[in-house]
Amino acid sequence: MDKRLLDILVCPVTKAPLFFNEASQELVCKASRLAYPVRDGIPVLLEEEARELASDDPLLAR
Repeated sequence: MDKRLLDILVCPVTKAPLFFNEASQELVCKASRLAYPVRDGIPVLLEEEARELASDDPLLAR
C-alpha cells in the first residue's frame, strides 16, 4: 500500500485515519472498528464491504 495514499485515506464512516494490515490485506479503522478489504491493490471503502472487528480483536491493539 502506497504511503502517500494511506496519508490521505480516511474511514468513510468516522473520517478517522486508517492503517494498513499487510497480513489480512485490510485497511483498519480503530474508531469505527471496521476493516476494509484491499482487493488487487485497490481499497474498497464501502461500509457494506467492511468487516466488523470485535472489541478484543488484535488489530485494534496496534
